[in-house]
Amino acid sequence: MRRKWNILFCDEMEQACPVTDFINTCTPRHQVKVLRLLTLLEEQGPILTRPYADVLHDGIHELRFTLSQERVRVLYFFCYQKFIVLYYVFFKNTRKVPKKYINKVIAYRNDFLERMSEKKLEDIYRVIF
Repeated sequence: MRRKWNILFCDEMEQACPVTDFINTCTPRHQVKVLRLLTLLEEQGPILTRPYADVLHDGIHELRFTLSQERVRVLYFFCYQKFIVLYYVFFKNTRKVPKKYINKVIAYRNDFLERMSEKKLEDIYRVIF
């Protein structure tokens, strides 16, 4: 049996999560598709590869999918060998993921890891779930 990762939607106690906002604005049919992909990510973690996921730069990953012929990317990172933190989502209309989005997630990850120890994350996760 594979290890199951724990998905966190940013740090919703500090600020609204763009990924949560995006999912909430999707149609029910699209929400089901996104949640199925998140379940696959949760089950497979870093071994999930293309066409579903890819590594971008400096430990930032992308979840790749299409909704109504629009390419969507969710940017995330792994931390403490058990958590996946989803942070940013956008519609991809360029060949490469824009560096400004990757840099935004790197900055968030650095801030997040300064504030969140593994124990603190486990305690929060336990309360939420």
